Amino acid sequence: MSDNIKHTLNPDKWIDLYADYLYNYAITRVDGQDLAKDLVQETFFSGIKGKDNFRGQAAERTWLVSILKRKIIDHYRKINSAKGQKEVRMNFYEEGEKRGSWIEEMVPQSWGNDAEKKIENTELKNTLEACIQNLPEKYRIVFMLKTVQNYETEEICNELGITASNLWVIIHRARIQLRSCMEEKWFKN
Repeated sequence: MSDNIKHTLNPDKWIDLYADYLYNYAITRVDGQDLAKDLVQETFFSGIKGKDNFRGQAAERTWLVSILKRKIIDHYRKINSAKGQKEVRMNFYEEGEKRGSWIEEMVPQSWGNDAEKKIENTELKNTLEACIQNLPEKYRIVFMLKTVQNYETEEICNELGITASNLWVIIHRARIQLRSCMEEKWFKN
């Protein structure tokens, strides 16, 4: 297969070929079917507007997915654009040679190997999803982008206007809250 394949766009077939795929991609990353539909519609609109910028280096679907990813990030950035949000404080050593390091006693400990076996259980999955939905909005957004969707730290920080250390503080706090929620709703039942 040649690396010099020049892909083309065919906007007349986008809805038939890609609407379901893009919708399924969006619905797993945002809250609500209407929002997912709107983002897919915006993706198609942006694709049509920017079709002259398409260089043919990626497949049509890949190009549309990259547009959709930007739309999703823009959505979350818009939610978090309110100025004056307080920085989250973290437990660090404040003095001595460990200054600035995490206080190890405050880091959540492992649940052990049994949790990996239970993760396939539908009830556990539903409980975890409910716990994620109960996180404060900023925590949920950062946690989903970094941990679930595997966005790069730098990309998340740039899009949400936060520092890398703030991102890791948010991730840490989200994990602590998720652990507490899961212990309450799953492991103690």
